Amino acid sequence: MKFLCLDCDEPMRLHSTTGPDEGSLTVTFRCPECGFRVAMLTNPFETQMVRSLGVKIGGRVEPATPFEHVRTAMAEPRADAFSVEGTSACPFAAMVNEGAAAAPAGLAWSPEAESRIARIPEFIRPMARRAVERFAEAKGYPSITEAVMDEARGAFGM
Repeated sequence: MKFLCLDCDEPMRLHSTTGPDEGSLTVTFRCPECGFRVAMLTNPFETQMVRSLGVKIGGRVEPATPFEHVRTAMAEPRADAFSVEGTSACPFAAMVNEGAAAAPAGLAWSPEAESRIARIPEFIRPMARRAVERFAEAKGYPSITEAVMDEARGAFGM
């Protein structure tokens, strides 16, 4: 994201930062052509959100190295807004892990249906399995067969 000077159509440059005082942070940008300045003031909630994302406020002396953010995240893993206890920082991790819950009692899978679900990529299989189980439960089916899987697939728009 860049801020542009509307008069000069030049990218604004970071001029100064102050704070966070009492949770607020001020960031001032300046146009290198005409000297116009604009400031951004954050409230305590916004400042906390920016900090939780690991954003460092202030100018850089040297440009970022390629993949710097990725290497840093891998070297220093931390909990962030997307982390779920015991999982990666993937925003879909909760759904995938929730899908790994045991099948409801009395709901059996036919060998053909088991073989078919095994062809789904491993990382999405638990969620797909649980979706089919929920579909079968909602329809009142006592077991999951290939016909139930076909019906579920049609209902899911696949």
